[in-house]
Amino acid sequence: MIAPEREDCITQQDLKGSKLSENVFNILFNLHKFMAFETRDPFLIRQEHEDPTLTEWDRFAHREYIRLSMEEDVEDASNGSADVWEESLEALF
Repeated sequence: MIAPEREDCITQQDLKGSKLSENVFNILFNLHKFMAFETRDPFLIRQEHEDPTLTEWDRFAHREYIRLSMEEDVEDASNGSADVWEESLEALF
């Protein structure tokens, strides 16, 4: 996790050089933050790695935009399918 230079001890330089040093401190001193880290959503982790320039707000706005557009597509499809059923029923009578 840290990959120290010497195997018999971990130095401050080893911790500063590691990207996971925050997690090491959370494991040792802050159980709540460590548990929050361990139970993160893998989908969100993948999104963070795909485009690290986006802020949390940008990712949220993008997810909401996609969700709302999908809801609108479902509503349009259901409205369109109702018209098809009405036309087919009118043709029978």
